[in-house]
Amino acid sequence: MIKTLFIFLLFATQLASAQQVDQDLMRIKKRMDSVKQFSASLILELDVPFIKMPTKTAKINYAVGKKMVFSSKDFVMLPKRGLDFSLSEIFRYPFITVDRGTEKRNGRSLKVINIIPTTNQSDLALATLYMDTKAVRIVQSEINTRKEGSYTLLMNYAQLKDILPNNVEATFAIEKLKIPLNFMGKGTTIDRKKMRSMETKTGKIKMQINDYLIKY
Repeated sequence: MIKTLFIFLLFATQLASAQQVDQDLMRIKKRMDSVKQFSASLILELDVPFIKMPTKTAKINYAVGKKMVFSSKDFVMLPKRGLDFSLSEIFRYPFITVDRGTEKRNGRSLKVINIIPTTNQSDLALATLYMDTKAVRIVQSEINTRKEGSYTLLMNYAQLKDILPNNVEATFAIEKLKIPLNFMGKGTTIDRKKMRSMETKTGKIKMQINDYLIKY
């Protein structure tokens, strides 16, 4: 009886701990929420083995409550997921967090947490965030969705005080023969023979972000 009670209390303690939303994450959310709107210039490179695309330029626009919008005169690039480094989708529906400890990256100690949605309304299945708690910002996110695959965002910042990154690298999986990009532009070619021969198809989108105009 005592052993059973102990196991129950241990399980209840772990469950209660998991139900709490990480306070460091909420500090980061509060800081990100202070940004009501921003626009910036973008230099973009696509790194996919069977696609050759010249370096492109674009504009980014973001406003609270809306998805991040990318626009360019030369091409249209509309991946359904993976480029929104505001991570607004994570906070759209209720979730719980699980503390996964810390990990060293480039001499920094990053706090690692899992985010698990508590409603089926969210397309998010699981997210893993790597947080710089001293700088109060997210350094890396690994996102798994229910319908649109998975992707990883790696974010670098120009200065310690910055909340918005100046470089973002998005890594995504290309399932079967479908490219998760809808683009057009001069000088872009696809090696379809090479594409078909590759068993594992992955790609990267590298973004250099300049000239932020931020409204708080």
